[in-house]
Amino acid sequence: MQDSSVPIESVDARGERCPMPLLMAKRALRGIPSGASLEVLSTDVGSERDFESFARLAGHTVTCDHLPNEVIRLTIIKA
Repeated sequence: MQDSSVPIESVDARGERCPMPLLMAKRALRGIPSGASLEVLSTDVGSERDFESFARLAGHTVTCDHLPNEVIRLTIIKA
């Protein structure tokens, strides 16, 4: 079984504006199994809010960490 704490895929959406980080993540999620996690790096200030809404609607779990240089790391565990 996949350890959901270790992302099996990563999306670098730094420098992309809304809605691109979310669209890039949705595309990547299609390629991973349920229970696996996806890491998304974003610099868009709306990403945290966007991803939390998306996760709530889709049933995924998302956590958010703020990194240096205004980078947001979103970790999504696929439902």
